[in-house]
Amino acid sequence: MFLNKLKNNKYIKLIILGLMSIITTISLTLDINSVDKIIDIDTPTKVGTLGLLIIGIAIFLFFKSFYFKGKKNIVWFNILSILFSIFMIVGNSYNEINSWDFIFGSIPLFLISIVILLGFYFLFYRGIYFIYEFVNNNSFIQTHAKNNKILNYIFVEHPFISTFIILLICWLPYIIAFYPGILSPDPSNQIKQFFGLDTQYREYVIMLDESVGITNHHPVMHTLLLGGCVKLGMMLGSANFGIFIFSMIQITLLISVLACTICYMKKLNTPFWLRILTLSIYAFIPVFPFYSMSLVKDVMFSIFVMFYIMLLFDLIKFSKEKYSIKKMIILIILMLLIMLCRNNGIYLIVMSFPFLLFIDKKNRWRILGVLIIPILIFEGYNKILLPAFKVTPGSIREMLSIPFQQTARYVKEYDDEVTYDEKQAIDKILGYDTLASRYEPEKSDAVKNEYNKYATDEDLKEYFRVWFKQFLKHPTVYLEATINNTYGYFYPDAKNWYFYYKYDKRLEEAGIDYHYNSLKPVRTVLSSYGEVIPYIPVIGNVVNIASSVWICMIIFVFLIYKKMYKYLIYLTPVISLVLVCIASPVNTYFRYAMPYVFSIPIIIAMFLNIMNDKDRSIEK
Repeated sequence: MFLNKLKNNKYIKLIILGLMSIITTISLTLDINSVDKIIDIDTPTKVGTLGLLIIGIAIFLFFKSFYFKGKKNIVWFNILSILFSIFMIVGNSYNEINSWDFIFGSIPLFLISIVILLGFYFLFYRGIYFIYEFVNNNSFIQTHAKNNKILNYIFVEHPFISTFIILLICWLPYIIAFYPGILSPDPSNQIKQFFGLDTQYREYVIMLDESVGITNHHPVMHTLLLGGCVKLGMMLGSANFGIFIFSMIQITLLISVLACTICYMKKLNTPFWLRILTLSIYAFIPVFPFYSMSLVKDVMFSIFVMFYIMLLFDLIKFSKEKYSIKKMIILIILMLLIMLCRNNGIYLIVMSFPFLLFIDKKNRWRILGVLIIPILIFEGYNKILLPAFKVTPGSIREMLSIPFQQTARYVKEYDDEVTYDEKQAIDKILGYDTLASRYEPEKSDAVKNEYNKYATDEDLKEYFRVWFKQFLKHPTVYLEATINNTYGYFYPDAKNWYFYYKYDKRLEEAGIDYHYNSLKPVRTVLSSYGEVIPYIPVIGNVVNIASSVWICMIIFVFLIYKKMYKYLIYLTPVISLVLVCIASPVNTYFRYAMPYVFSIPIIIAMFLNIMNDKDRSIEK
């Protein structure tokens, strides 16, 4: 009885609230950038004394508004808050020193990390609860702007054409300044492959036919389309113009799918403010126009994935509607395009579309048909058509970034424990002598580029026997290697490799006419603007890789809590893409995450539509 009275005492609550606010303020402001400073009483913070005071008061007021309302404790929100807190402390450690030593390096560091984790937990739990109450207690049905004919014309009467024109106008400076298009290493080498010029990809595989330079390291269909446009440009007088032809195709498709999201928001009765915000993001956040001019395969892939997510949600939301022949054909073509634009696109399809079988029993045979037909065509394309034209498959090394990085880190840290036989087994696959020096914690290219393409199946089996044996010896090294190569997909403060803008000389050196125009000052201004955006508070998180994952995780947990299980299906494409990012060779690589980052506005709109349903689950 005494403990209950003490617990409910107003002054005791204020003391607890004050302690929580202080801990959270410490978590947000402590500047952990060296082990020496952490255990020093004079450790600086990220803000000055006035900043600390302002942040502390703001947090106290936010917690106070929550703490005295008697909110119930929700297990799923607790789990999510703990996960986010772990992402923050682990991500910070790896971002600073490429290891978890900021957490486990010493007892003082560990204790400080526990305090920081608690502070983040207090903040995230209340933030998640606040978001939940906001979306659960508000009706999002505003479908037009009151007394504003211009906004109604754009978002209600003519959303597609209005969005298309607005984006084209806003992106025009980028289109002109970066004419004919932005080439990075991958598309440059794809064009060289198309014209039979030598590229590094020959070195990765045993060629089926030395006279056929194209490999399936990059999707052949994308290579043919890109190279075909360049060849068409040459026939018309300029390779540069051919590159611009491809750019215009891509710009048109990207603007079209973004305009479709605005149209779909109208169908979903999305809040008017979100439609305006979404169009503003498309128009003024520079990754959109930059990637519209960047000729990497991921842009086309992202375009088709965004279309797919909208169609998938349509099938979930309106599953009572019959699968028309037209819709089935569109789905089959779209799935095939997804698989043809990225070699791992098939995983997205098989990890998402089959779930429809569980919620639409009446159309199971149609669903199976729509699923099986593009997969069979894709397998026939890979196993029959490409080999018939002597196109060499990509190397198996592209699938082995995780174990290769783990082995490289093990060799770097425990070289003295590696036996002669183990060295021989590793050497047959990766080249042992230089392996430790080639290891880059956030990028596996230098390690996997030395993969021995002549390695036999038995060599690989022996390597994995050694890999497993070393895992048993030092499992934490493997865990650290994987975290170091993936943490940026879950840690919002990691910001690397956002977009391309620099001139790539590969085509020029190969004798193919590719060059920027004379508007270098404009390109400098636009690229500087693009470089700065990720670091601007709030705005930078709009297209942040980890923030996008967090948003999807929050939606996922809310749907589970509300027992709206069938709607989890529309998040499965994002889950598959995140898993692919984890297995990818580079940490925090924007173009790998682009499909789900670009899809976030429409994913949020879909979630708000779900929460606004009259027949939604009711809490008891």
